[in-house]
Amino acid sequence: MRLYLTALKPTDSVTDGFLPAARALGCEVTILTDRPERHPHAVACDVRDPRALIDTVEQLGRPDAIFSNSDHLQAETALAAAYFGLPGKDWRACVAAKNKFLMRRKLAEAGIEHVRSVRLAPGEPAPEGMPYPVVLKPREGVASEDVMLVERDLAGTVAEVRKRRPGEALVVEEYLEGALRTLETLGDGEEIRVLGGFETTLGELPYFVEERLDWAPRHERHEAHVLDALRALGVGFGACHTEYVVTAGGPRLVEVNYRVIGDHCDFLLGDVLGIPVFEWILRTHLGERVPAVPGTSAYGSAVSLVADRPGTIKEAPGHESVTLGEVRLRHRPLREVGEVVSLTHTNRDYLGVVRAVGPDRERVDAAVEGYRASRPWVIE
Repeated sequence: MRLYLTALKPTDSVTDGFLPAARALGCEVTILTDRPERHPHAVACDVRDPRALIDTVEQLGRPDAIFSNSDHLQAETALAAAYFGLPGKDWRACVAAKNKFLMRRKLAEAGIEHVRSVRLAPGEPAPEGMPYPVVLKPREGVASEDVMLVERDLAGTVAEVRKRRPGEALVVEEYLEGALRTLETLGDGEEIRVLGGFETTLGELPYFVEERLDWAPRHERHEAHVLDALRALGVGFGACHTEYVVTAGGPRLVEVNYRVIGDHCDFLLGDVLGIPVFEWILRTHLGERVPAVPGTSAYGSAVSLVADRPGTIKEAPGHESVTLGEVRLRHRPLREVGEVVSLTHTNRDYLGVVRAVGPDRERVDAAVEGYRASRPWVIE
């Protein structure tokens, strides 16, 4: 089986997740990227252009699957898969999921939910009359970059963000107050399976840095709302990571990421459920149905180690796996000793990630706290 994987920068999800999974399935993998110097044995291609992508695949040999885990390449990859008649996502759903204003518009038109939202074209002034607080975000942003809670002076905040993002469209929407949760799904074009979900702990406002995700009990009413929203968007194939807020009026979507959850929670998802999650995702792109999701009594957490000050990293734990009692814990450093840290108030401030799986939260929390205390990150 010949699998083409489109990518931009290298990620742990691809390097340690999807590539080993593809090899386990017996796939011959070709990475197509506009950064071939960063991927071993990759083929150079303008992967942001579906015409160039289709042409390159045709030259290299007919595919059995075309896949991407990149936020930025879902629509292009879906168009290429459709050209070759392969299982894949609806490119229109990819566009609607990526574009936060289109997502709001489609959900409102379908009668799923109504969240006040205004799109700001480049250079367009901040809207007047929206009641504070509001959230300002890039229309197609990632990693919480330039996502800010605004309680006054929206015009000033818009001007500040535009200095960093000239020429980009922004979105202003009402602030959704409540617990932030996720729903992780996997579809095969006929059925969407719920894999599970996480409760998200954010850092201090006005920024939206995700500091911790904890495995959450399933909630039938929340799941039904999210699944209705995904169907309205046309999302139903492959992995999808949806974030939503449990407001006083019920669940309201924050964003739809039409790929598997990141920041090592994809590995945690597989650990908690005891399934080869990356293989399951690739199998859908090879035309297979999604199997039944097993129940689990395990508990898991992913704790992001976030820099709390600028400076130089003097000490840091390495990449390791340890067993502490009944808890399996893994630490993945994202920075190195000697690196200079500048605070961005985004997910780019992560130093490392600790993920742990055990029988319950009490023992998982104790293991994580003990590990952090014995192996600190030191910034001076």
